[in-house]
Amino acid sequence: MIDWERIDRVFLDMDGTLLDLNFDNHFWQEFVPRRYAEAHGLTLEEAKRQLTPRFRAMEGRLEWYCLDYWSAALQLDLAGLKEEVAGLISILPHVTEFLDAVKVLGRRLILVTNAHPRSLSLKMERTCLNLFFDRIVCSHDLGLPKELLGFWDRLHRLEAFACERTLLVDDSVAVLRAARAYGIAATVAIRRADSRLPPRDITEFPAIEDFREITPP
Repeated sequence: MIDWERIDRVFLDMDGTLLDLNFDNHFWQEFVPRRYAEAHGLTLEEAKRQLTPRFRAMEGRLEWYCLDYWSAALQLDLAGLKEEVAGLISILPHVTEFLDAVKVLGRRLILVTNAHPRSLSLKMERTCLNLFFDRIVCSHDLGLPKELLGFWDRLHRLEAFACERTLLVDDSVAVLRAARAYGIAATVAIRRADSRLPPRDITEFPAIEDFREITPP
């Protein structure tokens, strides 16, 4: 699937690619609605009915990933709530073996994430994955989410990568579409972003269930 002789840089997403998306799914779909219900005197079902359309309206926008935005909108300390359930943060299978192998090859490793800086910091503190990377890029620092073509232009000015020699692995099809439209030649999707859900059927991009399928020999 990957011709490693033709790859200089490896861009990797964090949530759902390196880290189990179960943490974020549980946080946004169960934990936040429960605390919102408690704070506003609602049932859990009513809280979910109120929050679901608000969340969906922000998908693909930087605000969707912004803990500051949602803390103000919901009147909850989202960063503090994430710390309460941080025990659920976990690395997906075979990720560290892949990172080790890419480092041995001498390829440049860059973490490219939409996560809010406080969420990023918490997850790196819990996993120490930051030790593998040559650079960590947060979309909040560039002012655009990865789903937009402009993000990749801003990233290119920061990192100066050659599109034809760059690999991106991400669980978001919308992000992969933007990267492909920008010209990144090698784009790979993650089929099993959440370990508690069955693998997704992805046909638009080459897709893997875990990193063993593309780990350099």
